[in-house]
Amino acid sequence: MSAEHQKLKAFAVELFQIKAVKFGEFKTKVGLMTPVYFDLRVIVSYPEIMKTLSHLLVDILKDIKNIDILCGVPYTALPIATAVSLETGLPMVMRRKEAKDYGTKKLIEGVFKEGDKCLIVEDVVTSGSSILETVRDLLNEGIKCKDAVVLLNREQGGAKILEKNGIRMHAVLSLTEIIQYLVEAKCIDSEMQQKVQKYLAETQVTDAVLNKAPPANRLKLSFIERSKLAKNPVAAKLFEIMSAKQTTLCLAADLTDATKILNLAEQVGPYICALKTHIDIIEDFHSNFIEPLKDIAKRHNFVLFEDRKFADIGKTVEFQYSKGIYQISSWASLVTVHSLTGKGVLDAIKGATGNPERGVFLLAETSAAGSLITDSYTKSTLKLASEYPDLISGIVCQNPLFLDNPGLIQLTPGVKIESKVDNLGQQYNTPDLVVAEKGADVAVVGRGITEACDPVAAAQLYREMLWKAYSKRIAV
Repeated sequence: MSAEHQKLKAFAVELFQIKAVKFGEFKTKVGLMTPVYFDLRVIVSYPEIMKTLSHLLVDILKDIKNIDILCGVPYTALPIATAVSLETGLPMVMRRKEAKDYGTKKLIEGVFKEGDKCLIVEDVVTSGSSILETVRDLLNEGIKCKDAVVLLNREQGGAKILEKNGIRMHAVLSLTEIIQYLVEAKCIDSEMQQKVQKYLAETQVTDAVLNKAPPANRLKLSFIERSKLAKNPVAAKLFEIMSAKQTTLCLAADLTDATKILNLAEQVGPYICALKTHIDIIEDFHSNFIEPLKDIAKRHNFVLFEDRKFADIGKTVEFQYSKGIYQISSWASLVTVHSLTGKGVLDAIKGATGNPERGVFLLAETSAAGSLITDSYTKSTLKLASEYPDLISGIVCQNPLFLDNPGLIQLTPGVKIESKVDNLGQQYNTPDLVVAEKGADVAVVGRGITEACDPVAAAQLYREMLWKAYSKRIAV
């Protein structure tokens, strides 16, 4: 028996002894049942075994050239990657499964530069889906990925799937090998070995089993690509308008004079994708105001958007939306809704009479200082949105909350070239910041245009700045 064989066999037995290898009936991440399961999270409690593992992985690294950085697949492989980093001196970055909503809000933490070659570190590979998810986020940051080192290859098709996606997998052990070592050490009997062999022969992971590739990061997709993924018709239309007119600018026409709103809409119409109103603040409102506004929107190809923020019980919302002097459902393609009262408000809007072309922006975060909205409320709002995919056009928020749902639109208010806070607690962000860092797809600008000496010139400037930031964001 070679020294290498002896070393791997001893390591396999150690894994069995600390119960990192278990036999029974278990379910894998991709939903397949298995008679053998590897719970390698326990290794962190055994420093000597962790040290042995890092040595085994470092041995593999000798055959991989030009590595700049390491990245462990979250979360089990993070301590393994750390051990390899300490052993080799290679710097490490960390990938979060979702962006945090405070601090830097990054998905990839650590020091790196565009073009760096990253080695992925993983514990066990069945389908390779976790590695591909990590690779996706690294690629979005301009980091190159071609190789992955893993402790165990379960031999169920993951290596082929990774290879199809441009990733070469280098494994310390295969499932067949570790089972053979455990038989030789009398940790398990030949009957269990045969059961595992039969299982491998009959249970292979394919693209069909995986169902679909990891969802793309919406921040890196073009609007025209996302229009095809939108389940709400108004969202799809808005994506198409933004792409065709090269604008992500939504004008908040918060004026109290109907004629001034119509004049402003006519002037800046060529430069906006949506016009947002607060219809109930218009002091001289008359039903005759609506038809000219609809005509201007049609000629200049933008969406009418009433920022009503519905938040009452369902029946009341139904009346507020489709009845009364404003009859919002007859002309506004988009409205805003608080999720505070739950499904009733959405059911009311969905079932109300009026224009069948309708979409809802759910309010998950606000630009007002001192808001009482909590993280829990925000998460519940996102969950509610997922239950009404044909009605919800997007989310009103200040941070990139739904990176893996490119069919939804992020609407972010409070945009101004000069970032500051007004005397009523309205917080502003610059066009570049709101698109590049905060993830806005549609940026809402109000006083930056309505109070400008030349509203048309201001609208043109905002449009150019926002579109430039968007173009830079999606550039590969």
